[in-house]
Amino acid sequence: MTDTLPLILLAGFAPFGGESSNPSAEAVHALDGETVAGHRIVALELPVVFGESLRALEAAIGRHAPALVLAVGQAGGRTHVSLERIAINVDDARIADNAGAQPVDVPVVADGPAAYFSTLPIKAMLLALREAGLPCEISQTAGTFVCNHVFYGLMHALRARPGTRGGFVHIPWSPAQAAARPGAPSMPVATVVEALRIALGVALTTRTDVAVGGGAEH
Repeated sequence: MTDTLPLILLAGFAPFGGESSNPSAEAVHALDGETVAGHRIVALELPVVFGESLRALEAAIGRHAPALVLAVGQAGGRTHVSLERIAINVDDARIADNAGAQPVDVPVVADGPAAYFSTLPIKAMLLALREAGLPCEISQTAGTFVCNHVFYGLMHALRARPGTRGGFVHIPWSPAQAAARPGAPSMPVATVVEALRIALGVALTTRTDVAVGGGAEH
């Protein structure tokens, strides 16, 4: 029965920055209840609010005790599914969050380490997505807005759960969002759903990552 399966917590975000939708939330809700590699997906929509987003995520982790946590965020302007490598301990908001907060040069966790790395096999995930014909890249920065805030807070929280792995993925605007921005890159939500399904399958079945290039010159 599905209620006895180990769980994946898959988190997306509410709309922000004046948008009426967020493809990250649309994609994770589309996967809610699906089974991947013997694990059932539980979807969670996070508020785009510093602090509150982390409290909601930590509460869901405590409630579901997932085997794996993947957060997904919208990165307008990007062209690929971006597998994030690193989260840094700083909030530095170019725009206000949905509660009007705009922290500048504030640590996510006071006295926390400078950064955390994803504990997912991002290179193996990269290869699998490219083999499926999906545009994918390794990203060296998750920004300094609420996405990085959640990514860093997630990895900090998982220190107390050594059996749970976690990471973060950024996705492009949806076509509906890009329509208001002529020439802007976009990706259909159905493609994002396919990419997440593949990425989660690899993450759950790969314990040792592969050594392939995925760096950047700048």
